Amino acid sequence: MWSSPFISTPSSVSQIMLRVLLALIPGIALYMWYFGPAILVSITLASITALATEAAMLKLRNRPIKPFLSDNSALLTAWLLALSIPPLAPWWLIVVGTAFAISVSKHLYGGLGNNPFNPAMVGYAVLIISFPVYMTHWLTPNALGHIELSFTEQVRYIFNGVLPAGLTLDAVTMATPLDTLKTQLHLSLSPEQIRNMPIFGYLAGKGSEMIAIGFAVGGIYLLFARIITWHLPVAFLASLFATSGIFYLADPGHYVAPLFHWFSGAAMLAAFFIITDPVTSPTTIKGKFIFAAGVGVLTYLIRVFGGFPDGVAFATLLLNICVPLIDAWTQPKVFGKKGGGK
Repeated sequence: MWSSPFISTPSSVSQIMLRVLLALIPGIALYMWYFGPAILVSITLASITALATEAAMLKLRNRPIKPFLSDNSALLTAWLLALSIPPLAPWWLIVVGTAFAISVSKHLYGGLGNNPFNPAMVGYAVLIISFPVYMTHWLTPNALGHIELSFTEQVRYIFNGVLPAGLTLDAVTMATPLDTLKTQLHLSLSPEQIRNMPIFGYLAGKGSEMIAIGFAVGGIYLLFARIITWHLPVAFLASLFATSGIFYLADPGHYVAPLFHWFSGAAMLAAFFIITDPVTSPTTIKGKFIFAAGVGVLTYLIRVFGGFPDGVAFATLLLNICVPLIDAWTQPKVFGKKGGGK
């Protein structure tokens, strides 16, 4: 028989990060199914760059390389960044974004545990501001039955910028569902007319809605494994749903239903993998609700009224700035202090 005390051994950082990486696999598998295997090239390039940059920065800081390199935190940053940019992005774009995320937004602040901003989102923000054209070349989903590039053709374009004879980039890429929605609304089409376009499926964009479900499945695994708590994803999704629902009820002829925003863009990736970063999110329960709800509201406002099709990265970074204040404001009073302990 087992006897008390029933004390479990806490998971190490490397074990936690590895389980988060595993939770991304359902979404990545669906990504490959609907858009081809180019995403594996992006993930591989980002991973190699992240590990090399991590080792170089640790060397410059006179820190031991092996224990920090094996904690898998650099790999998680690499995977999240690779999943946030177009899979046909040129190789140097992935390398630049990943190197910046690791060297500047992580190590210049003191390394893991000291960075105030989510490194992957910093890398994404730098890329979309600096190279906006390259960040709009998203592959057309295979479900639309358009021209499909083989893995070899995708790799050749990533490294050499060469497509098969007779093909142009416009023939194999298209705008994201969020970007298409915003563009067509500005052309005075109704949401109902826009949703009847071939790019859209039952919930959001064809292919992308299934990828979002894959990330949600991975996120649910993290919840049951107690790697993350429910407060951040629930507050984010509830806030995004409520904000989009208010606009939809006020004017359904100009705004789409809330489920579209749940299953479009990086919403599910953000809910379970981005805003749940323990380093850059609040430590208190009340603070988690405030932080995630703020990210949800800002994500919607940037998507609908801002200049970028998806607002997850900038919403996350803006709320990262507020985390110290949120934590200070929501810290419970010390027991015994005047006015506390009631």
